[in-house]
Amino acid sequence: MLTPNVNLNGKTILVTGAAGFIGANLVMELLRTTEKVHIVGLDSVNDYYDVSIKHWRLEEIEKLADKYPESKWTFVKGNIADKALIEDCFTKYGFQVVVNLAAQAGVRYSITNPDAYIEANLIGFYNILEACRNYPVEHLVYASSSSVYGSNKKVPYSTDDKVDNPVSLYAATKKSNELLAHAYSKLYNIPSTGLRFFTVYGPAGRPDMAYFGFTNKLLKGETIQIFNFGNCKRDFTFVDDIVEGVKRVLQHAPEKKLGEDGLPVPPYRVYNIGNSNPENLLDFVDILQQELVAAGVLPEDYDFDAHKELVPMQPGDVPVTFADTTPLERDFGFKPNTPLREGLRKFAKWYKEFYKV
Repeated sequence: MLTPNVNLNGKTILVTGAAGFIGANLVMELLRTTEKVHIVGLDSVNDYYDVSIKHWRLEEIEKLADKYPESKWTFVKGNIADKALIEDCFTKYGFQVVVNLAAQAGVRYSITNPDAYIEANLIGFYNILEACRNYPVEHLVYASSSSVYGSNKKVPYSTDDKVDNPVSLYAATKKSNELLAHAYSKLYNIPSTGLRFFTVYGPAGRPDMAYFGFTNKLLKGETIQIFNFGNCKRDFTFVDDIVEGVKRVLQHAPEKKLGEDGLPVPPYRVYNIGNSNPENLLDFVDILQQELVAAGVLPEDYDFDAHKELVPMQPGDVPVTFADTTPLERDFGFKPNTPLREGLRKFAKWYKEFYKV
């Protein structure tokens, strides 16, 4: 296992995408487990999905922050594509650690709205890298995605695999993030770690994700479409496992060292964070409906079969995602392990409460 070399206590940490699903959960975990920390959350709070969920997450952070008066929480509303704003934040707060989770997410939306991906995922990430170059940080951790594996035939997906065949613009931007980070790590000795997240789900998640969208549709009595005729497998990873992985990685910056040529070896790493247990979509839907009934979101006599439609694959989608997390286990002694049923149960209970079903 790696020895921690970044102490988060007493640090000023930037978390971009702080109103987002993973970002908000990470901020709260850091408040709970870190002493005298100053977390600056940056988010544009855009309307890609229901902003009431983003506001709810921010309110939950505020409530939690009040319980930890020795630490500090600051929220900045803004876009990482705004270079002047990023520069201003870095000069004002003097970040020691940066977690870039702000991004335009979603595979399907990248087909209809490519501009949003270039702005947030390329220009925005470039601005973060430039700021880390001009105002050096101890560690930059950023979100990549399992989408970078495209339609790789070899499973499970390993970070040693070649990932040069993205099947969506979203995937291409995430692979670009890894390439840009590598170049900046090499040129400016910026310790950076990229994390390829696998299908993250849980309470207060993203409404554009299947489990959330399915729930909305079933509640309205609409039909849910199951792609590739149900023959898709996804490595569903519970949000708490993702956050635990990020927190552990944050404390282990890749070490700066010189190569045989006397030049810096890029302090750069990439890890998968996934459950390593792909679930068939039909089984997933089955568990989801059982938990929605158990939570009282849907009635016990709900006719699920009448509301299911098996349809062909969509452009940009892949048939399977499956994480090889061996390096994560080796370096951090950690492996995501929340069972799908347990995670969906927590989501169903949150959904009932949030929407007052």
